[in-house]
Amino acid sequence: MAGYKGEGDYDYLFKLVLIGDSGVGKSNLLSRFTRNEFNLESKSTIGVEFATKSLQIDSKVIKAQIWDTAGQERYRAITSAYYRGAVGALLVYDVTRHPTFENVKRWLKELRDHTDPNIVVMLIGNKSDLRHLLAVSTEAGKSFAEAESLYFMETSALEATNVENAFSEVLTQIYHIVSKKAVEAGDGSANASVPSKGETININDETSSWKKFGCCSS
Repeated sequence: MAGYKGEGDYDYLFKLVLIGDSGVGKSNLLSRFTRNEFNLESKSTIGVEFATKSLQIDSKVIKAQIWDTAGQERYRAITSAYYRGAVGALLVYDVTRHPTFENVKRWLKELRDHTDPNIVVMLIGNKSDLRHLLAVSTEAGKSFAEAESLYFMETSALEATNVENAFSEVLTQIYHIVSKKAVEAGDGSANASVPSKGETININDETSSWKKFGCCSS
């Protein structure tokens, strides 16, 4: 129900998930985005962990609830509950470790098996500050993203490079899809919900914004 917004109020709540191999920097991406912190000594996440952050898009308050894999990825035991309700995902690999990039395909399949087919996904090549140890080229990341219709960005949680941009772009694309659906449905409420499982979102209309990343040009 629409009303006056107080301190903790928001127009939209979007659940995002972070996926990818252990040690690629998912937790540090999360802490950098939500708290602007980075911990060189960070250990594998234990237990379920998520953080929230709100940002403004088109005068609307978007609250992101971002879930971290909680170390489960080491045991191939991520549950369907982790993915449930997610409308966006950041699929992360480590640019200095080629096996983490090779496993992206498996992560993408698992994601698509458990979520709406039109979930907004960004492929993230993290640790871009370690250029002297580069094992996965930018071109390889872009090529995979283009083939799978994903967004793509290289980030450094350490140097805070592109972290804000990556999360903000995913949230902006989700917002555009959901707000457009609300308009088409004639739903004027301030709290139009994210699409439920089974509803189709056509993201093909968003291609113009893909091109500015240079990842998915036709």
